Amino acid sequence: MNEPISEDHLTAREHQNLEEHPPTRLDLTRFLMSYKFGIDEIMTKVNVLKEEFQYAHDYSPIEHVSSRLKSPSAIVKKARNIGAPITIAGIRANIFDIAGIRITCSFVSDTYSMRDMLIAQPDVEVVVEKDYIANPKSNGYRSLHLICRVPVFMSDRVEYVYVEVQIRTVAMDFWASLEHKIYYKFQHDVPLRLLDELKEAADTAHRLDLSMEAMHDEVLALEASAGPESAQEQRDEEVAYIAQLFRSGAAKS
Repeated sequence: MNEPISEDHLTAREHQNLEEHPPTRLDLTRFLMSYKFGIDEIMTKVNVLKEEFQYAHDYSPIEHVSSRLKSPSAIVKKARNIGAPITIAGIRANIFDIAGIRITCSFVSDTYSMRDMLIAQPDVEVVVEKDYIANPKSNGYRSLHLICRVPVFMSDRVEYVYVEVQIRTVAMDFWASLEHKIYYKFQHDVPLRLLDELKEAADTAHRLDLSMEAMHDEVLALEASAGPESAQEQRDEEVAYIAQLFRSGAAKS
């Protein structure tokens, strides 16, 4: 049965919007399903890139990937906060972070590489890009934020949905997680002393990112100076060792 979504705590104006175009539960389910599939589309692309790097380059710029889909109550709350109509069309036209993906990378340069590879895909349209690494927020937060538009092929139509993609380093991801917990605990009324410490911690995390990447680049330079023959010899030794393990396992069985 297609029941209207809950109208609890809606204003008179929002009730009017619902009356003009009342979304049923089926409407809302299909609406959110398209965003879930939008997440799946981007996740597939990211995981393909991750596996390709692991197999072809012995290194992946991606440490881990996570996703989230806003709940109906969170969507209605945000629509109310920004003054958007509480309708399917109104929500689709005004809220762009219903679907979200977070890509965590090892180094700052990896975040840009990941961005470049993702937006180079022909069916990914970048609508908005914010570079908080080059232009950090006042609290020290550094990350790449992209609003991407991707096609989702349903059984009877093609839906174009927005997916927010955040790309940041492991160090900044840890900082952002801690900041979120602190803001939640204090209900956004964080003492000034803690805000100052958070800013210093963000700056420290960025310095750590730069230091670790410099060491990583130095290691790569040393490997390159060793020459391709040394690298090939190391790979041959690894292959021989793995083969030996297989032979040992076969002998025991």
